[in-house]
Amino acid sequence: MEKSVQELAEFLKGTVEHDNPELRITGVNGLVEAGPKDISFAVPPHVEHCHLSKAGVMVLSSEDPELDGRPVIRVANPRAAFAALLELFRPQEEVERVISPYAYVSKKAKIGSNVAIQPFAVVEDDAEIGDGCVIYPHAYVGKRVKMGKDCTIYPNTTIREDCVLGDRVILQSGSVIGGDGFGYITQNGKHSKVLQTGNVVLQDDVEIGNNTCIDRATVDSTIVGKGTKIDNLVHLGHNDILGENCLVVAHVGISGSVTVGNNVTFAGQVGTVGHITIGSNCVFGGKTGITNNVPDNSVMGGFPAMPMKEWLRQEANLRKVGDMLKRVKALEKELAELKK
Repeated sequence: MEKSVQELAEFLKGTVEHDNPELRITGVNGLVEAGPKDISFAVPPHVEHCHLSKAGVMVLSSEDPELDGRPVIRVANPRAAFAALLELFRPQEEVERVISPYAYVSKKAKIGSNVAIQPFAVVEDDAEIGDGCVIYPHAYVGKRVKMGKDCTIYPNTTIREDCVLGDRVILQSGSVIGGDGFGYITQNGKHSKVLQTGNVVLQDDVEIGNNTCIDRATVDSTIVGKGTKIDNLVHLGHNDILGENCLVVAHVGISGSVTVGNNVTFAGQVGTVGHITIGSNCVFGGKTGITNNVPDNSVMGGFPAMPMKEWLRQEANLRKVGDMLKRVKALEKELAELKK
C-alpha cells in the first residue's frame, strides 16, 4: 500500500505542514524504527527527539513545536491517529468463516451466522455463539456459555460453563474465564472445598490478556464492566465487580469480593485485600497494596496504599536515611571524644 502525505492527512482528519507531493508512504513504524518511507508519531516527552527519527512523515499534536522541515500532520490526538494508521497499513488477516470438520461443536449448541470455528476447538451443549464470532484452535467453550456478536476467542482459551460474554469481547491466548474461585473451609486442619456455583459476566468491548484468570463467583456473578481492558497474567478473584472502562495492567491481583468503580487504573503488580470497595476515577501506581476502602478520584501508591504525593515524599526521605545514619555515627563519635 502507498499513500501520499495529503491522503494520510485526509484519512486522519488532520492538517499538513511542509507537504512533499513526491513522497509516498508505504508503512507505519515507531519513532526509532521508522525509515524514510514510514509515518510515525510522537507525544511529550519524546517530541524533542523527533529530529533524530528517520521517519518520512511525523504525526504531532497542534500544540507541539514546529519540526525540521519534513512533512508533519497535525492532529488532535497523535496516539489515536497512530492506532488508526496501524489499522490502515497492517489490517488483521481475514478468517474464513466456516466451522472446521476437525472442531467439536455440539448438536445442541446454537451457532450464529458468519462464525468461524477452527480445528480442535470445542463448543459444548447449549452454548450460544453470536453472529460474526471467531473461535481459534484448541479453545474451549463450556456448556450454556452465551457469547455475543463479533467476539474473538484466541487459541487455548477456556470459557467455563454458564459464563456470559457481551459483544466484541476479545480473549487472548491462555485466558481462563470461570475457573473455580478460591473457596475453602478449614476445620481441624483440613481444607474442604466450597462449591462455586456462580459465573463470570464480561460485558461489551472487554478485552482479556494472555494467561489471565477470572474466577467464577461462589454465587451470583463475577463481573467485568463495558470497555474494561485487562492485561496479561492478571487474576480476578470470585465475586469481584469491576466497573466500566478500567485499565488493569500485568500481574495485578484483586482478591475476592472487591467492588471497583468506573475508569480505575491499576498499574503493574497492584494487589488488594478482599471485601473492599474502590471508587471511580482512581489511579494506583505500580506495586501498590490496597488494604482499605478507597474513595472516588484517589491517586495512590505504596504499601499500604497512601496518597501518591505522600508516598513519593516518604520514598524520597527513605533515600536519605543512609546519609543520616552516617552523620549520627559521626556525631556520636565526636560526643564520645568530648566526654573524654
